[in-house]
Amino acid sequence: MNNRHYNIYFHTHTVSGIVISVVLFVIFFAGSFSFFRDEIINWERSESTAVTREIKLDYNSALENLDKKHVLHGRNITISKPSIQNRVAVYMEGTKDTLAPAKQKEGSFFYLDNKTFKPYTYEESYSLGELLYRLHFLAQIPYPTGYYLAGFTALFFLFAIITGVLLHWKKIVSNFYVFRPKEKLKTLWTDAHTALGMIGLPFQFVYAVTGAFFMIKLLIVAPAVMALYKGDQDKLYKELEYTDTDYKFENKKLANPFNINELVAKAKSNWTDFEITRVIIQNYGDINMHLLIEGELPSQKKFTGIGKVIYRVSDGKEIAKKDPITQNGYLDVVKNVLYRIHFGDYGGYALRIVSFILGIISCFVIISGVMIWLVARQKNNIPEKKRRFNAAVVRIYLAICLSMYPITALAFIGSKLFYPLSQSNLYILYFGGWLLLTIFFIIKKNDAFTNKFCLISGSILGFFIPITNGIVTGNWFWNSFMQHKIQIFFIDVFWIFLAATSLYVVYHLKPKKAVSEKLA
Repeated sequence: MNNRHYNIYFHTHTVSGIVISVVLFVIFFAGSFSFFRDEIINWERSESTAVTREIKLDYNSALENLDKKHVLHGRNITISKPSIQNRVAVYMEGTKDTLAPAKQKEGSFFYLDNKTFKPYTYEESYSLGELLYRLHFLAQIPYPTGYYLAGFTALFFLFAIITGVLLHWKKIVSNFYVFRPKEKLKTLWTDAHTALGMIGLPFQFVYAVTGAFFMIKLLIVAPAVMALYKGDQDKLYKELEYTDTDYKFENKKLANPFNINELVAKAKSNWTDFEITRVIIQNYGDINMHLLIEGELPSQKKFTGIGKVIYRVSDGKEIAKKDPITQNGYLDVVKNVLYRIHFGDYGGYALRIVSFILGIISCFVIISGVMIWLVARQKNNIPEKKRRFNAAVVRIYLAICLSMYPITALAFIGSKLFYPLSQSNLYILYFGGWLLLTIFFIIKKNDAFTNKFCLISGSILGFFIPITNGIVTGNWFWNSFMQHKIQIFFIDVFWIFLAATSLYVVYHLKPKKAVSEKLA
C-alpha cells in the first residue's frame, strides 16, 4: 500500500471513529443489554413466562371485555406480541361507522394482560428494558432526529471498520497475536484496539450494516419511491407486504355469533409447531368481518417460516393462505434475516450471551481507539494549548461513556425498589443520574479515577441488584431457579457474573504513576 492510500485510510478511520465514538459507545452499551430486554422486563415485574413469541390469549373473553369499554363495532383491531412477556399489544383504529359517537372514532394503543385483561397505557407499561432497548437507537431524541443520528452513526462505523481492515490488512494475522501490556502506553492501547477489534469484526460489521438499514432505510427507499412508484409510497409498502388487504366495511351487523378462538386454533393446526404472532380483526362485528392470522415456525425448524391465513368470519371460510414451509420467497428471507441477525433471537441464551460479550468488547475497542488518539496527540512537539484541548475532549468522552455502567446498575435497583416507576421517573433516575455523574467526572479531571470509580461503583451496585430483588420480592435467585422462573434467575445471576468480572478487572488495573499523571 502506497503512502497516499495509507494516509487516506488512516485519516478516514481516525476521523470517522472520533466523530461517532460517544454515540457509538452508547449504542453498543445499551444494545448489549437490549439482548436481554425481555428478561429485564419480566425481572422488573417479578414475572416469568414461557420463552416464546406466540400469543397466549383467550381472544373471545379479551374482546368481550374490551367491547364493554370501547365499543368495538366497525373497528380494525391488531393484537401482537412485541416481546416475551405476559402482555400483548393492542392497537384499535377508530370505527368505520360514520354514525358512531366521536369518541369511538378515535384510535388507541395499549397493552393488555393476557390473563386478567387489565389494560396498561404505553407509559404505564414502560420499563427499564424498554428504556435500554430504545436508547440503543436513540429513540429518546425526538423522531426522526434520533433514528437518523443512530443510522448515520452506524454508517460511519461501517466506514471505520472497512478502513481499519484496510490499514491492518498486511499484518492482520501477526498483529492479532500481539499484546504488549508492559510497553509504552500507545503500544498497549494499539495492541488492545487491534486484537479486540479483529475478534469482534464480524459482529461489528453485521451490526453496522443492519443498524444503518433499520434506521435510515426511509432515506434509502425515498429515491426508489420517487423514481419507480412516482411518489406512491402505499404501493411500495403493499408490494413489500408491509400492508394488509383492507376489506370494505358494509355497515351491517353480523347476525351470527362468531368464535375467534376456534378460527385461531384452526389456523394454528395447519402446520406443526406453527406459532401465532399477530392477529388482525377487520370490521369487527360487521357482516364483512375478516380475521387475518399471522405466525411463524420456530427458527430451529425453519429460519424463515412466515405463514398467514385469512378467514371470512361470517361463514368461517378460508379466503387466503400463505404456507410457511413452501411459500416463503426472497422478500420474506431478506426481511426476516436482517431482523433476526440483528436481534440474535434464533440461538437462545448462548447466542445472546456471546453477543453481549462481543458488544462490551466493541465498547472497549471504541474507548481504546479514543485513547490511541489522545496519546498520539500528547507529544511534546504539540502546543500545550492543543494538548489540553485534546485531553479535555477525551475527558468528556470518558465521563459520558464510563458512567453508563454504574447508572445502569443503579437504575436496576431503583426500578425494583420503587416499582412501578413511571416513564418520567425512570427518565429522571437514569438520565438525571447519568448527567450528574458525567459532570462530576468532568470537574474531577482525572481519567484514571473516572475509570476506576465507574468499575468499582458499578460492581458494588451490580452485586446489590440480586440482593435488592431478594429482599423486595423474595425471589432470591436460588428460589427463582427452583421455581423455574428462569428469566428472573437469569438477570440476578447475570449481574453477579458481570459485577464479579468488572471487579476482577479493577483489581488487575495497576497503572504506572507516570501514566496516570500524563492522562490526568
